[in-house]
Amino acid sequence: MPGEVPQRKRLEPDAAAGVLDLPRSFLARTSPDPATAGRLRRLAEPGPALLWTTDNDLRFTSGPAPRDEGPLPGGSVVDFYGAADWEALPVKAHRRALAGESAEFEHRWQGRLLRCHVEPLRDAFGRVSGTIGVAFDMTERRAAEEELYRENELAGETLAAIGDGVIRADLEGVVDYLNPVAERLTGWSSIEAVGRPVGEIFTLFDEVTRRPLAGPVERCLAENRLIESPPHAVLVRADGMEYSVRDSAAPIRDREGRLVGAVLVFKDVTQLRGMEREMVYLASHDALTGLINRREFEARLKRALRSALGERRLHAMLYLDLDEFKVVNDTCGHLAGDELLKQVTALLRSRVRRIDSLARLGGDEFGVLLEDCPLVQARQIAEELRGTVREFRFRWKDQVFEIGVSIGLVPIDATSGDLASLLSAADAACYVAKEGGRNRVHEYELDDTLVAERHGEMQWIHRIHRAFEDRLFRLYYQPIQPLGAKAFAPGSDQGAAGEQRETLCEVLIRMLDDRGRVLSPAAFISAAERYHLIGAVDRWVVRTALRALAEAQRGDGSKRLLFAINLSGQSLSDETFLDYVVGQLVESGVDSRRICFEITETAAVSKLDDATRFIKVLKEMGCRFVLDDFGSGLSSFAYLRDLPVDFLKIDGEFVKNMVDDQVKRALVESINQIGHVIGVQTIAEWVENRATLDALKEIGVDYVQGYWIAKPQPLVHDL
Repeated sequence: MPGEVPQRKRLEPDAAAGVLDLPRSFLARTSPDPATAGRLRRLAEPGPALLWTTDNDLRFTSGPAPRDEGPLPGGSVVDFYGAADWEALPVKAHRRALAGESAEFEHRWQGRLLRCHVEPLRDAFGRVSGTIGVAFDMTERRAAEEELYRENELAGETLAAIGDGVIRADLEGVVDYLNPVAERLTGWSSIEAVGRPVGEIFTLFDEVTRRPLAGPVERCLAENRLIESPPHAVLVRADGMEYSVRDSAAPIRDREGRLVGAVLVFKDVTQLRGMEREMVYLASHDALTGLINRREFEARLKRALRSALGERRLHAMLYLDLDEFKVVNDTCGHLAGDELLKQVTALLRSRVRRIDSLARLGGDEFGVLLEDCPLVQARQIAEELRGTVREFRFRWKDQVFEIGVSIGLVPIDATSGDLASLLSAADAACYVAKEGGRNRVHEYELDDTLVAERHGEMQWIHRIHRAFEDRLFRLYYQPIQPLGAKAFAPGSDQGAAGEQRETLCEVLIRMLDDRGRVLSPAAFISAAERYHLIGAVDRWVVRTALRALAEAQRGDGSKRLLFAINLSGQSLSDETFLDYVVGQLVESGVDSRRICFEITETAAVSKLDDATRFIKVLKEMGCRFVLDDFGSGLSSFAYLRDLPVDFLKIDGEFVKNMVDDQVKRALVESINQIGHVIGVQTIAEWVENRATLDALKEIGVDYVQGYWIAKPQPLVHDL
């Protein structure tokens, strides 16, 4: 019957769904009004629920709880909720229901948190005859919400604290989060950015081509994988400012592995990329003239040789040697010599084509690569260069000098051979031009007897072989001082032979000439490398140094010498050299922890696999490694983490004059900082004065080496 009070019944859990089953007949009996019944069904069906009713006096007519715990029929709502007055929230909710409105409140019952919803209960005539309430158990949900809130707060605080920009996007590529760094770099606030496509917030273009780059987040969502933008990516901020960035976008997946969005992490590398560009420039250009240097010139020659062999293209190379440069240098000093080189550079630039490569190869020597240039045209260009330099008059103060140039011309075609052969032929042709009277051009030919008889660098082949036979090689050493120790004054015997015994020492090679004079390695090492004799030189150095150290070790085992032995790139690629070094270490009985091998950055990067394997094997035996001339290569930072070295030796070109050159000082600081970040110690070479030493101390470099510390000395067995 309408208005009939239902029998009190405890609602039991549904076995399948784990919810309390609300009898639909109950709703039919207590609420004839279809609209009210429909709302109550929607409230009751989603999850665990409890149901009760009251009359107009707010006394329970049915209830969900056991007899001793829940409201009994006839009991008061006020008494049940423990309210002191009728203004308590649960009571007010029921009173609103009596007034014809719905109301909600939260209440704890039997240790559970319930969300309660109260509606007016109407009879068949639509009059309010009481209230009907439904309660949902929110305990687990509220706990989960609070835990999620804490996790989100922690994640938000973490993302806000890191130094990288972070942008999160949903499956449609729409932004739903930016951290403060991302706001600063993109120029978008979170309020402005959230809800917009990520491509509108994060826009990239290529620094070199200035062309737009594909959005990393869009690609990540499309390909469902980690995406990194190409090198030299530039971010355009909302106000038009540009930042060099490195970025990566990674997929976000739910517990089932389904893609639900992506997170973009990016870093401002504007300053670092500027330093990288500066380092690349310094590594490939001559500081005095601004021309490309020998390393870069040889790289271009290699490409020309490959195109001549593979594509049958014709090129030519010119090797230029100024005839009167030494006269100017000796008469007027190095400043005059430097100015002469600058002015000659300007003259040569005005006479070569825009597609040609003009380089300073060292001292007063220049090289020109004439690409896609027939031999007839190459001869014409060579003569124009010779004539231009010949007509030039160099004025320094009150003196005037006539300058000539000797030029060797070598065609580059499919028969040119390798780089060493090409350079040898060009150098020989230039030498013949100089020997033939100077200020002339000599063209190399395959059967050129004059070139074959030249006495320049090729003569070193015989001299190096004879040095092995006649025992003309000598070992020297130069201490590498830790900056924590007291610096030694130049020429101090105590510094060079006393306290320095406990420091790292670089082993250096010298050669004696026919008169017993000591020749520096600059005189013969390049020839040994060019004619593939450097491997034999390296073996001699390793064998002799280990014997000297073994004798010192037997004489006084307490001495903690650490020998740093230089190795060439050719030795690194020799498959038998590693076995040779291991055999010498075992045979000598030297403590491997007292051996450190120096590998130049250029050799290590160009032969990365060989260098990595070589380092790994010898480090397992206890040896340590120095990455020499760091900063001179083209990919210093990119490859550094791939080489497990112990020391970085900063290229002396950066250390020299760093006190007066802020760019060089900044580069030294950057290399030192990077070395310390990855856990290796740093060595600065070419320390030639007190000011440089003090600057390196201030920067925090670990070791120093140079003539201010100690000059190279003969390696004797009583070190």
